[in-house]
Amino acid sequence: MSTPRDPDGLREQPIGELFKQLSSETSTLIRQEMALARAELTEKGKKAGTGAGLLGGAGVAALLTLGSLTAFLILVLNEWMDAWLAALIVTVIWGVIAAVLALQGRNKVQEATPPAPQTVETLKEDVEWAKTRKPSGAT
Repeated sequence: MSTPRDPDGLREQPIGELFKQLSSETSTLIRQEMALARAELTEKGKKAGTGAGLLGGAGVAALLTLGSLTAFLILVLNEWMDAWLAALIVTVIWGVIAAVLALQGRNKVQEATPPAPQTVETLKEDVEWAKTRKPSGAT
């Protein structure tokens, strides 16, 4: 029987029935939350995929721009020297830029990835300390 304070009549139901109803509603809630999470992740994944595609297109456009800049530099230098020499000079300049960037990148990667993480070293020190320590009952 339902009352204004107990509209579902929960007070009249046995405990076993209440636990069964709680379990069923909890399972339903979890399933609904999982479905919502899947839908949100799918939507975010689509947006991220679109963004990655746009970044890829920007990379291709930047590469084409760099090619055009290279041709421009060769044509400018061609005013004062042979075309083959102008092309060689521009190629050497790009090679030097690439080498400098590669060396800087390698150094940054080496700084970011030490051979052994600090935690591993600390654990080794703790083990050594524990080995040299005397048991509390020893004399």
